[in-house]
Amino acid sequence: MSHEQEWVDDEAGPVVRPYAVARGRTKSTSATLDLLATVALTGQPAPAQADLGTQHRRLLNSVSGHARPIAEVAAELNLPVQVVRVLLGDLLGYGLVTVRAPRSKASSPTESLLREVINGLRAL
Repeated sequence: MSHEQEWVDDEAGPVVRPYAVARGRTKSTSATLDLLATVALTGQPAPAQADLGTQHRRLLNSVSGHARPIAEVAAELNLPVQVVRVLLGDLLGYGLVTVRAPRSKASSPTESLLREVINGLRAL
């Protein structure tokens, strides 16, 4: 059996548990991160003391092209959201990513306003 096969069970999936990916941590070092908050790279190089694991690098690659919601990143990486939050806390601490809170509902246009815009466009 190869080294790779030792860590994967065909029926159960990866044997490495989420808490191992997050190095036993269950809480992010940063403030609570909303599922709809968007993550983007800062463009800064990783500091020399940065202890970036494989999952940190996967997360950075996931947002390298454009800002993405935390929920979308977690789904793409096939990791629980809480694990992604912990990893993001690490990356925020190193200054490698920024997280922007989702827009509030108050700043979103109302349905009536959108209908008025549609009706105005149709009138043109």
